[in-house]
Amino acid sequence: MSDALRLATCTFQEFAPHMGTPVRTTAGHPRFSLSYQLGGHARLVTPSWNLVRANLAADAYEFQYRRQLTAAGVDAIRDELTAIAGAFDLDAPAVLLCFDRLNKPGQWCHRTMLAAWWTEHTGDLVPELGAQPARPNPTLFDF
Repeated sequence: MSDALRLATCTFQEFAPHMGTPVRTTAGHPRFSLSYQLGGHARLVTPSWNLVRANLAADAYEFQYRRQLTAAGVDAIRDELTAIAGAFDLDAPAVLLCFDRLNKPGQWCHRTMLAAWWTEHTGDLVPELGAQPARPNPTLFDF
């Protein structure tokens, strides 16, 4: 068993068990059936209902969400995620799940904000395992 907690992000819809331990990070439960069992609910990184309902622009949402994460603290968040992952397989990443697909340019969600915040505070990269926007074809000036 590894001592280092590994994280990744994805959607409930795109997650597959080989990716790691599925961890809910949403205020609400999925309203559709899952083909896998959730490993747990990471409450410290779940946006508050007030934040979810506020319907803020991405930058305002991120400001408020980062305040929530900072108030919880890296150590407490790590402890919560380690407890969830450790109950399953600490060698596999804890995959932080939400509903929002990111396959089109300009789409955002709290899990990408969490990944950026986590990397800034720990130095650990948090890959997105779900679909990403297609990259535009390179032009002559991109080479």
